[in-house]
Amino acid sequence: MKIVVVGTGYVGLVTGACLSEVGIEVICVDVNIQKIENLQKGILPIYEPGLEDIVERNFKNGRLQFSTNLAEAIIGAQVVFIAVGTPPGEDGSADLQYVLKVADTVGTYMNGYLVVVTKSTVPVGTAAKVKSAISNALKNRSAYIDFDVASNPEFLKEGAAIDDFLKPDRIVIGVESERAKATLHQLYDPFVLNGHPILFMDIPSAEMTKYAANAMLATKISFMNDIANLCDIVGANVNEVRKGIGSDARIGNKFIYAGIGYGGSCFPKDVKALIQTAEQNNYKLRILKAVDEVNNDQKKVILQKIMKHYNDDVAGKTFAVWGLAFKPKTDDMREAPSLVIIEALLKAGANVQAYDPVSMNEAEHMLDAKVVLTKDAINATKGADALILVTEWPEFRLPNWDKISGNMKDHVIFDGRNIYNGDEMRAKGFDYYGIGIK
Repeated sequence: MKIVVVGTGYVGLVTGACLSEVGIEVICVDVNIQKIENLQKGILPIYEPGLEDIVERNFKNGRLQFSTNLAEAIIGAQVVFIAVGTPPGEDGSADLQYVLKVADTVGTYMNGYLVVVTKSTVPVGTAAKVKSAISNALKNRSAYIDFDVASNPEFLKEGAAIDDFLKPDRIVIGVESERAKATLHQLYDPFVLNGHPILFMDIPSAEMTKYAANAMLATKISFMNDIANLCDIVGANVNEVRKGIGSDARIGNKFIYAGIGYGGSCFPKDVKALIQTAEQNNYKLRILKAVDEVNNDQKKVILQKIMKHYNDDVAGKTFAVWGLAFKPKTDDMREAPSLVIIEALLKAGANVQAYDPVSMNEAEHMLDAKVVLTKDAINATKGADALILVTEWPEFRLPNWDKISGNMKDHVIFDGRNIYNGDEMRAKGFDYYGIGIK
């Protein structure tokens, strides 16, 4: 079987690499010439544990190829995945111009039956637009070639994407023909030997499933952060509350950790896009609107604690920031709380020294030039008045507190992820502030 994946971003590259890992011939296509040339040299545009090894291995054995020529790549292919970006517009809705451009190109150059699959996260109704774009392109060339469209949303967690793809807990596929169903069943058979299901459904339901899943997880996070803020006010400990409710099987213990909000490429974008989809259909998703508002406010909670500690004057203060990515095991800084926190500190006249284990290259492009990027976590604390823990990387959990104490001018910790024990930090001579805990 020959597969074409259009787009070599996070979703496209993981999809292409993992499909090639089970013996499928895959061509990943992108319009970015530099990105394709780098991939051919083994230079990846993203950080994802395990991905580099899979790309290198399958590129060397010829199962995984990279190209800028979609017209050439689709010759002889059975399936084309569209995995290009769907950036949010000003109103939060998903921008489908790149998806539809790919669909038009496919219709212009396809020479045999294809299943064209939307892999990008797209709103309900996108597959119908893709189908229309392909049909129009075929009509313009007076070609009568059979094809099907399908929706196959991804459920990849950044930092665990390889396992999520190779050993999925479920695969969701929306189809409208038995032929497309048979083709995609054959494609995904190697990935469900663990007995987990392939869930075939209609296309609109598949498109909605992705948004609903991310919206539900985002809701759990914002709900818990709201509870954490109330714990701060009434003197409760959100960690104890989390244990108390997480042991309820109906709730579970995942995605109920209090902190400084969610970020990344999925939750913020998908929540906003789902809100927009509802409004376009004259319906208000009131709970999701609140989820989005809570998350935006939550990124500022640590700033409120900082300003209160320093009596609203941080001018000239130096802050060490540990963690820039929106979560561990990724270099993704899109919608990261670190961006909000650092921007506000700089605007208030403070100095920032920052470190992240893998996202320093991203940080150079996304942060103000005033931010000092250090070679390691300990160096970030030199001369600092306070330490802000933003991303809970494992290496930050048990650092050398004696060295850190010796480095810092003042000894204050603002723990945005509640990874430290407040009593232990105070015993070491630090003022300590967590989220929803004393």
